[in-house]
Amino acid sequence: MDFPILYLRKGAERRLRAGHLWVYSNEVDTRRSPLTDFEAGAQAQLRAANNKPLGTLFVNPRALICGRLISRDPNSGMTPKRLTDRLEMALKLRDRVFPEPWYRWVYGDGDGLSGLVIDRFDDVVVVQISTAGMETMKDSILRAIERLVHPTAIILKNDGKMRSVEGLPSYVEQLDGEPVETLQVRENGVRFEVPLSGGQKTGWFYDHRMNRERLQHYSAGCRVLDVFSYAGGWGLQAAAGGATSVTCVDSSRQALEAVQHNAALNDFGNVDTLEGDAFSVLKELCDDKQKFDIVVLDPPALIPRRRDQKAGEQAYARLNQLALRLLERDGLLVSASCSMHLSRDKLVDIIRGSARKVDRFVQLLEQGYQGPDHPMVPGIPETDYLKACFVRSLTEFL
Repeated sequence: MDFPILYLRKGAERRLRAGHLWVYSNEVDTRRSPLTDFEAGAQAQLRAANNKPLGTLFVNPRALICGRLISRDPNSGMTPKRLTDRLEMALKLRDRVFPEPWYRWVYGDGDGLSGLVIDRFDDVVVVQISTAGMETMKDSILRAIERLVHPTAIILKNDGKMRSVEGLPSYVEQLDGEPVETLQVRENGVRFEVPLSGGQKTGWFYDHRMNRERLQHYSAGCRVLDVFSYAGGWGLQAAAGGATSVTCVDSSRQALEAVQHNAALNDFGNVDTLEGDAFSVLKELCDDKQKFDIVVLDPPALIPRRRDQKAGEQAYARLNQLALRLLERDGLLVSASCSMHLSRDKLVDIIRGSARKVDRFVQLLEQGYQGPDHPMVPGIPETDYLKACFVRSLTEFL
């Protein structure tokens, strides 16, 4: 197949040779290959400045990430067969690791399918396409899903922020089956139901599954505070682990209604909720001298862009200080972050500094990562974003 050619500037191929898949617009030699010559979503052959072929990629001239590598073979692009093969390979991993069909089936670059996320909720599949290149493959994606898992419903939840960057329309559409309003989830022995409309991203955060399972082992006999709870993913699994009481905090009334619904679904009678801004609620609890055995912090990304680094780190520090103040003399802080721009070492350092600020001695017991349905690619640091620190907090030790 003949592809148009996209040329890189001298030296710009180093990151790609190290394993990355993205090309930035300032890395393109626009004199040899003007980006305006390419249509959004077109496939092209990528070449280094010395004319050596590097592979094939999807191109979008209007995006900062203007190229996403498809294959290291310069003569072979994305075809329906290659797409289906990669979907099938991703499915084999999930079915090998998880006993039930609730998982992230496709994790974008981690599965060699940049711009595509697929979550599976048993026989309901939710698809999110975020790039112009993947949009050209939409029909092939849907046919492959039908062939591989025979779902009763496929939902296109194409309303993510990236679509506007890529020049794509925003919409949510169910393609077939009975109308789906609520997604069913089973995770670590706990049942959840979450609303599709107005829900988070594709409906559920599968990435913390392993970390929430670890929380169960610490929860017996504990009073637990779950901050940024959404539908109760952490708090209800603490209840399943034997917590005596669970309080879920979120700013969304719909999320807290889901918490109560899910608590009843699992016959947990010891779960209550607090609606409000997390910082304000935590401060009020401190002022009221409330105490908990476990506090879980799982905020949204507080550092969405590099320019937000300083403000985001300060926000993480404030949260961790407030949480530590709420812990009993021998308590457990679970401090999580989904901010790609916050390193694991920096999160640990923020916890250390927060502990010194409030005169606590802390022990880092274990660290959690994203689950295997979010595979990390060593050459793509952006695929490694999730962190969870399990920290024991003591008022008297040294």
